[in-house]
Amino acid sequence: MNAAKKQAREKKPVITAKGIVNRFGDHVVHDGLDFEILPGEVIGVVGGSGSGKSVLLRTIIGLNRPAAGTVAIQGRDIFKLSPDEFFQAQHLWGVLFQQGALFSNLTVIENIAFQLHEMTDLPDDIIHRLARMKVELVGLPANAGPKYPAELSGGMIKRAALARAMALDPKVLFLDEPTSGLDPISAEGFDKLIRDLVDYLGISVFMITHDLDSLFSICDRVAVLVDKKIKLGTLQEQLDDPHPWLREYFHGARARAAGHKKA
Repeated sequence: MNAAKKQAREKKPVITAKGIVNRFGDHVVHDGLDFEILPGEVIGVVGGSGSGKSVLLRTIIGLNRPAAGTVAIQGRDIFKLSPDEFFQAQHLWGVLFQQGALFSNLTVIENIAFQLHEMTDLPDDIIHRLARMKVELVGLPANAGPKYPAELSGGMIKRAALARAMALDPKVLFLDEPTSGLDPISAEGFDKLIRDLVDYLGISVFMITHDLDSLFSICDRVAVLVDKKIKLGTLQEQLDDPHPWLREYFHGARARAAGHKKA
């Protein structure tokens, strides 16, 4: 373990979840999940269809109240916050949704500025300056700022959505299938961007993904949702786990190819 990762593990978790139970009617999706997100790490989240990956993400950011359990962000239980306190807490995280979910009638700059207008009292000139900085931060050319989502490639849409997610300088980024639909070169470039942002800014990333290349190349730990529980560990620990689903997922032909490319 390098010095930066060792230092991260010695810090207090950014997010701590304990005893999370999610159910819909009689259907139990999660039955007592415990996990932490540490400063400056990338956690990849995997699981089979119906394992509740997106439900877990929504629970962590307070959009889904669990049947039991707590989620604490920087030590504060988000389900015990007042509406005003919860509004302020949302500055701590940014979310990149599947397919980007940009506002189609707003330019890239306006999409990023929307967050700043809604969540801050900054003057317009400062907001637009910050929005332009976010465009540059995610590696988009300056001429992408005035364009509408329909004028962008798939890779550029993902980067624009990432810029919007980072508008408020969050401590944690939640990414829902960020490389889905991208060609291999664009996906690799996006992975590198995420890793660079984590290393340079010290943010944490909670990333739902089916992209084995991402798991092998940029994740510090991997969270596996299986049997209504969560298994959180290093990639090597998941590779060594004898659970049948993990053996099939991490030792299939696609996983072997991803591991070979990393090596």
